[in-house]
Amino acid sequence: MLEVKLPVSVLREDKKYVAYTPALDLSTSGKSYDEAKKRFNEIVNVFFEELIRKDTLGEVLRGLGWKRVQAKWDPPVVISQESQSVRVVAR
Repeated sequence: MLEVKLPVSVLREDKKYVAYTPALDLSTSGKSYDEAKKRFNEIVNVFFEELIRKDTLGEVLRGLGWKRVQAKWDPPVVISQESQSVRVVAR
């Protein structure tokens, strides 16, 4: 069994909710917040099951910036998530 703690952002886009984790660059959506969270859990399980089945877990996680510490994998740490205003000058 593999147990990891993932940072998850849930965004509302029109009438849908999107759950996203930068640690796996993985997202899914649902019609409600709860459905998006449930589907997120399902897609993360499928993702890890496939990596284990294909024997590519270490390769893929290292490529995503994860570190192996003793017998467990640690995802990259999200330092900040905030809104930032940006002014773009069109030419």
